[in-house]
Parts: sequence; C-alpha cells; structure tokens
Amino acid sequence: MHYIGKSLILIGILLIVIGIFFTLGGKISWFGRLPGDIIIHKKNFTFYFPITTCVLISVILSLVFFLFFKHR
Repeated sequence: MHYIGKSLILIGILLIVIGIFFTLGGKISWFGRLPGDIIIHKKNFTFYFPITTCVLISVILSLVFFLFFKHR
C-alpha cells in the first residue's frame, strides 16, 4: 500500500516540475541548447536533436526513480 503513496508523491513532484518549466518557458534559454545538442541548418531544412538535454533529463529521472522505488 505504501507504493501507492510513493507513486502519488512522485507524480505530484513531476507535475510541479513540469508546471515550472511551462511557466518559465522562454526564461530558461539554456535548456535545450546545451553543448552537445545537434543542430544542422540547411537552405530549407533544420534538424535539431537535443542529445545532451535528453541525457541530462534521463540522469535526473533515473535518480528520482531510484530514490523512490529502490528495493530494500
């Protein structure tokens, strides 16, 4: 039963973080433009792959899930 409580807390924290990102939106200009993010500009084509940003998000989410769902 305590897994439901931890899950609800985690969902609440994630919703708060997502809400902060939506609220601050353009004020966080470095997010998505980190060194290592791939941007290719051609005449009528732009390719953007935020690989460093994806790795950063993955590490943060892995730590959060590890802390909340570690097995004892």
